[in-house]
Amino acid sequence: MPNTQLDHHAHQPAPAKHALCLLAHDVQRPANVGSLFRLADALGMEKIYLTGRSCTPAHPKARKAARTTEQRVPFVHAGDPLPVVAALKQAGYRIVSLEISSTSIDLAELPVAPGDRICLVLGNESTGVCQPLLDASDATVHIPMLGNNSSMNVANACAIATYVITRKLG
Repeated sequence: MPNTQLDHHAHQPAPAKHALCLLAHDVQRPANVGSLFRLADALGMEKIYLTGRSCTPAHPKARKAARTTEQRVPFVHAGDPLPVVAALKQAGYRIVSLEISSTSIDLAELPVAPGDRICLVLGNESTGVCQPLLDASDATVHIPMLGNNSSMNVANACAIATYVITRKLG
């Protein structure tokens, strides 16, 4: 039997969502925000919180990059991320920042079990996750970088991190 590429109509979405959400603070590039929506839809995440100066999917370039996923992934926009973090903690979420820091651990070492509730915090494209969000986090993880560069695009890093986390969530 030949190996034939399937079209989009062959895909059947999963009914359940992971107890995983994103908090993107000051993510300003529309293409990155759109990519976060596509990623959240693809991996079955439940919600995106856009805070600070983050672009929203209303921006034409974000909407184009999202490719209609902004219509399926719930999102909230808030100016201050700290009340969002407090509410998520109250609801039982563990706040995990994706940033290299003095106390960050390798993403692969993050303890995650089926049934855990996690909010992955992403920071600005140039400056990363701000100190108040790092301070409010329960854990900080990084992706080990093997090349000369010490960072990667926020949407690409998010894709790696959420794939690893969703595999652990089951």
